[in-house]
Amino acid sequence: MSGGTAPGDRKTRPSDAVVEQRRQDILDHVIEHGEARIDDLTSRFKVSLMTMHRDLDDLAERRLLRKLRGKVEAYPALTIETAARFRDSLHHGEKEALGEAAAKHVQPGQTVFVDDSTTLLPLVRRLAEIDALTVVTNSLHAARLLGPQNDVVLAGGRYSHEYDSCAGPEVLNLLDSLRADVSFVSVTAVAVGRLFHPDRDYAELKKAALKIANRNVLVVDHSKFGRTATYAHGDVGDYDLLITGETTPTEEIEAALNAGTAIEIVEHVAEGQPYDS
Repeated sequence: MSGGTAPGDRKTRPSDAVVEQRRQDILDHVIEHGEARIDDLTSRFKVSLMTMHRDLDDLAERRLLRKLRGKVEAYPALTIETAARFRDSLHHGEKEALGEAAAKHVQPGQTVFVDDSTTLLPLVRRLAEIDALTVVTNSLHAARLLGPQNDVVLAGGRYSHEYDSCAGPEVLNLLDSLRADVSFVSVTAVAVGRLFHPDRDYAELKKAALKIANRNVLVVDHSKFGRTATYAHGDVGDYDLLITGETTPTEEIEAALNAGTAIEIVEHVAEGQPYDS
C-alpha cells in the first residue's frame, strides 16, 4: 500500500502576512546591527537555512539589504526608507486601528490635509466615506483612494516613484496658500520625540504642513520609534495630538507627554503567528 502523509503530519504553510512580518523583523535586526551572519539569523528566527536564504534573497532583490558570502549588510537609510510598497504591507492591523482612531477627529465639510505616509492610507480610505470633505494631499495613491463625494486638491511638484507622491517648492507654495481644519502627518523615524526623514524635500513638506492647519495630528505606528534618518523636521511637541499603538516604547510616550502633546494610545489585534519554515 502506498504511503501518504496524514493531515496532522503536514506542516501548515505560514500566511503571506506572517512571512512578510518575519522579513521585516529580519530587516530591522540587520539595520540595527549593520550586518549579521546568516547562520545567526537562522537560529534567531528559528527557521531552516533554506527559508532564511529565501527571505534574504527577497530582501536583497528589493534592495533592502546586501547579501554577501555568509552574511548580510544593511543599505543606507535612504534606500530602506523609500521602499514604499514594502512599507505599505507592514503592521497592517496596527495601521488600520490607527486609521480608525484618526478618522474620528474629522467632521463632514472640513478641509483636511493628509501627507503621503503609508501609515495614513487606512485613514484615507475612511475619509472617502465622509461627506463634503476637501482633502489636500501630495500623495497620488491617496488621491486615487478618495471618493467622488470628496473634493481633492492634489499638491503637485517633483514626482517620486518610490513614494508615489510629490514634493519640492511647488508643493510648498501651494500649501502656503491653503488653510486646513486638521492636518494628519506620519513620520519615517522618531527618536526620543525628535522627528526625522531621509529626504530633505519631504522633511520640508512636513514642516510646512504644521503651518496650514488649525489642529495638527501625528499618526505613528510603533515600528518608527527609536530610529533616526538624515534630516530632522521638528519634534512631537509641534503637534496637538499623537495617535500611536499600544506597543510604542514607554520612553517615547514620556517624551511626548513632557513636550505637552496629547496622546491617544490605540489597541490593535496582534498580527501574525509563530514563525514557521
